[in-house]
Amino acid sequence: MATGLDKKPDSGAADLAALDTHLIAPPGVARQVFDLLRGPAEGAEFEIVRVRFGAQDGQTLQIMAERPDGSMSVEDCAELSRMLSAVLDVEDPIPGEYNLEISSPGIDRPLTRPKDFERWQGFDAKIELSEALSGRKRFRGLLQGVEDGEVLVECDIEGFSEPQVLGLPFRQLSEAKLVMSDDLIRESLKRQGRAPDASDDAPSDGE
Repeated sequence: MATGLDKKPDSGAADLAALDTHLIAPPGVARQVFDLLRGPAEGAEFEIVRVRFGAQDGQTLQIMAERPDGSMSVEDCAELSRMLSAVLDVEDPIPGEYNLEISSPGIDRPLTRPKDFERWQGFDAKIELSEALSGRKRFRGLLQGVEDGEVLVECDIEGFSEPQVLGLPFRQLSEAKLVMSDDLIRESLKRQGRAPDASDDAPSDGE
């Protein structure tokens, strides 16, 4: 695990082409569904952010998606739901009956792709690793992009008087998400071309 404050936040651009899908869909049914639906979704100009199956009641397929620019309207969710339902009906990757849920990532969104960590540089995130680094698996700090296959996070480290930038191996990440804040809400609405509203202070469905 490397530390240092001289990391270049934009130097990980080359890593963005190598999409590791372990955070998008775990092995099993979710991965099979992602592999099946990724092509049709991208053909319709959607990107699948996360796939989960059976997490709530054992019978729900949850698909989180967005447009390439990060937007995702209610109409987009309905359009994608109709399209993916048709593919699932034909291919039938899940035996028995199940419920399909399509949603946007939300404001406190999960971070599942290298480009997510680049896109949300400067915002607070919680990250958990599958294996401990220096005896630690959970981190919280400001995202600083991606470099050499590592997610850069500026956070407080015992023994250092100033925050340090840590390099966390992307392939060892087991979970990552943005932390809700007023700044994040404002930036999210700005990117979507919306004005802040009181209701936007509520937690999103990006859990």
